[in-house]
Amino acid sequence: MRFRFCSFSSHIIFRTHRLNSYYLTYSFPYPSLLHSCSDLQAVKRIHASLIVSSGLQPLSVASKLITLYSQFGDFQSAFSICNSFEEPNTIIWNSIIKSHVESGLFSHALCLYGRMREFGVAHDSFTFPIVNKAIRSLGCHIGCGEMVHCVAMQMGFGQDVYFGNTMVEVYVKCGSIGNASKLFDEMTHRDLVSWTSIISGYIYGESFAKGLKLFNKMRMEMEPNSVTILVMLQACSTFESANEGRELHGYVIKKGIMLDASVGNSILRMYTKAGGSDEDVEAFFSEIDERDIVSWNILIAFYSSRGDITKVAERFNEMRREVTSSIETLTLVVSAIADRANVSDGGMLHCLAKKTGLCDSVLITSLLSLYAKCGAPEISAQLFRDIPHRSRTSITWSAMMSGFTQNGSFRDAIELFQQMLASGHVQPNHDIISTLFIIYTHLGALQLGKAAHAYFIRNLSSSPEEEDSAPLETSLLNMYMRCGSISSALICYNRMAVKDVVTRTSMIEGFGMHGLGFKALGMFERMLESGVEPNSVTFLSLLSACSHSGLIREGCEAFHSMKWRFGIEPNLNHNTCMVDLLGRSGKLKEALTLIIKMVVSPDSRIWGALLAASRVHGDKKVGEYAAKKLMELEPDNVGYYTIWSNIEASVGRWGEVEEVRREMHERDLKKKPGWSCIEVNGVIHGFVSGDTSHDHVEEISKAVECLNRKIQEVGVLSIIV
Repeated sequence: MRFRFCSFSSHIIFRTHRLNSYYLTYSFPYPSLLHSCSDLQAVKRIHASLIVSSGLQPLSVASKLITLYSQFGDFQSAFSICNSFEEPNTIIWNSIIKSHVESGLFSHALCLYGRMREFGVAHDSFTFPIVNKAIRSLGCHIGCGEMVHCVAMQMGFGQDVYFGNTMVEVYVKCGSIGNASKLFDEMTHRDLVSWTSIISGYIYGESFAKGLKLFNKMRMEMEPNSVTILVMLQACSTFESANEGRELHGYVIKKGIMLDASVGNSILRMYTKAGGSDEDVEAFFSEIDERDIVSWNILIAFYSSRGDITKVAERFNEMRREVTSSIETLTLVVSAIADRANVSDGGMLHCLAKKTGLCDSVLITSLLSLYAKCGAPEISAQLFRDIPHRSRTSITWSAMMSGFTQNGSFRDAIELFQQMLASGHVQPNHDIISTLFIIYTHLGALQLGKAAHAYFIRNLSSSPEEEDSAPLETSLLNMYMRCGSISSALICYNRMAVKDVVTRTSMIEGFGMHGLGFKALGMFERMLESGVEPNSVTFLSLLSACSHSGLIREGCEAFHSMKWRFGIEPNLNHNTCMVDLLGRSGKLKEALTLIIKMVVSPDSRIWGALLAASRVHGDKKVGEYAAKKLMELEPDNVGYYTIWSNIEASVGRWGEVEEVRREMHERDLKKKPGWSCIEVNGVIHGFVSGDTSHDHVEEISKAVECLNRKIQEVGVLSIIV
């Protein structure tokens, strides 16, 4: 029987007759020549020469030709080799299937295996392992693996250890650890690969205890190698099992496996992940004889995770004297210092990246975020523009949008989002939509927020890649709350599958913001009933809610229970809320006493809360005291001078008012004009104090005057200044 998939190009045959007689010599070393082929045309010339001389013998030559054609993407010519054999050949079929697997064409490889079965081609010990690799790479349904297992058993390969190992890996990849364990137990001969595969299966299946038990059982039959040790060390890191990690460290030293650099780095990583102290990590790091860039990256990542920026900088400088930095190193350092760095730090790292040529999209994105956090969004924007359009990932777009948002450039962030949609290359992910919700929250753009919510429901609500949607849902809830749509926020809250402490705290904060203190207290009680432990932010939101609603007794009880029931020490923010609560209720002396008794030094915010309360209740004495403290802490804050001036004016002390204003003039203090915005029909309108440039300014002014008159008619003081 002859199998024809395609015909070999006739012009190639013609060209072979013009080859130099040297190439037609039977003894020419074709195998070595094939190994040196660097392009497709060279392979075709050798193939043509073989056809008119010795033929495709030995089979290793035909197999090598198939591999080379596949590497250069010419699968048609690879098939022509199969077509050239009168009888089906196992080695050739194995080669053609393997070449597809190695080229990432796993589905095609399985189709070819089906053809191989149809033609009745015999199998050998390499056939099923190749097929199993395709199944494993595709992550096929378990049924596909079971069918191959059945066929192999029927053909007598059940006791082949190579096949058994690949079959165990297939079951593990398909999530069937039960089948993998059963097959492993039935294997009469098991080697290191067998043990390592089943141990990996249990560990990556989140069963560290069973994996450890198998590892100990393995040691009774044979000694593990470095690969098995690496798997176990990775497990200790993942499950933060410090004791088992230390035991493995001792075993490695005893067996002399420490000579393997990968094992040494894995032990170091284990100490950094499994709760090792700085001393433990540094001690082991100093014991590594040949530290490579991976070792240094692990150490830098350890200090970065702890927020120890000083140590990150020190180790980075030490590393540069010993090894050459990698892109991963620079990305680690940039990400570590982003929250506390300045533009100068970012510039130095940026220059180093350019000088060493170590730049990729991930590092550029990290630098972009650093500049934005340092208050230099214009540099971030320039970096973003320098990234080719096709290289901009969702992470890059998200980082730039976040950078604009952090610096208050909300319109720029919205325009960037629109550019991303127009490009068509990237679809918004959860982070981008979450940033969009934050932007609309700041702008109070409810209708635009609803549009973004609708987009999320249509496109991302069931996305399998984004399992944890709680942060996004919380951002959505906050957006509705801050835009005044409490009913929509409640609907979102009730639909959330997981209501964690952040979500519940957001609801408490939202209720408090709208003066619904009792609802905030009710949410807090339900939070406790559900078993969710409050944190310091929860109490901050609760105290703020009590303050805005004038619930002085409930606020004092919450403040007391915070420390004595939940063991949370009140910080400066909590004390500021209490001063605000007491001040709003007219208890200025109690508020002043609380400030004086504080362990930590009071800041301008807490004195500002007391000053504002003094103005409302006309307590000149307390107001003057608070104002003096504020002037000492922030002598250049024009807002506090304005409040102080208003307090003096309220009691008719015009001389003091003039004195305050004179001091403001001498210090050249000018109050920045206030601004606000409103969304109408999906369009955001911005207003600045004293600005008359809006197209409808006359109509707006008349409406404000009308509202002022209505307010005065019902006996309420005008709120428009």
